[in-house]
Amino acid sequence: MHVTSRQNPVVKRFREVGREGRLSDVVLLDGPHLVSEALDARVDLDVVAFASAAAYGRFADLVARCRAVGAQVVTAPDSLVATMSPVASASGVVALARLRPASTDAVLGAGSPQLILLLDGVQDPGNVGAIVRVAEACGATGVIAGPGTADPLGWKALRGSMGSAFRVPVAVATSLLDTIEAARAVGLYLFATEPRGGTPLDRADLRRPSAILLGGEGAGLAQAALDAADERLTIPMRPPVESLNVSIAAALVLYEAARQRAHVAV
Repeated sequence: MHVTSRQNPVVKRFREVGREGRLSDVVLLDGPHLVSEALDARVDLDVVAFASAAAYGRFADLVARCRAVGAQVVTAPDSLVATMSPVASASGVVALARLRPASTDAVLGAGSPQLILLLDGVQDPGNVGAIVRVAEACGATGVIAGPGTADPLGWKALRGSMGSAFRVPVAVATSLLDTIEAARAVGLYLFATEPRGGTPLDRADLRRPSAILLGGEGAGLAQAALDAADERLTIPMRPPVESLNVSIAAALVLYEAARQRAHVAV
């Protein structure tokens, strides 16, 4: 199918999902890497749009793979495909796929011993995507996006996770304290990160089934979350540095957990 008008229903659908970030279980994927990762993970692709020239050139193999799984393949002029993508520098490939968050219970019960990240108010979708990516890299068993956190299945977070969101169980929770109680009910030990005053990271026992609470950019964790945790955790830093980007903090904590659990070589 070849389209040439912005008024085409397929084009309108792409633009609608791009504006909203996600519509129910319909998500937007931008770029050949993310579409290829979705195919590898057997994510259900509805429609994939290719810039006309690229579809018969460097993306020919990807076009064939999309057709082989029954996805609708659309070609369009480069300028029109660019309008179908919310990304500033369009790649020439954009797709609509079906993807739902996991349930909180499924994430809490995934893997053994569990290592789960619970995000509170992490508003930047790029940070959320990077956290999902590092969760997979370091062997975390799941991620739960709590209140005030960017949608982990929005297009920008999916782009940041580079495909990890297709493989790591990711849930969306509406109540932080209810999720904390659910984590405790399945036997998880709760660590709350804070800039200072907690157990130094290298002295914390991260081998047990655990949930790591991470607060949003700037504000950090809510006091109620800090109070509900079993132990507070601090990444030692040299002054005058007092805080780190939340995705960097997540990476350091998860790497230390992976080191203790012997999931990565050091």
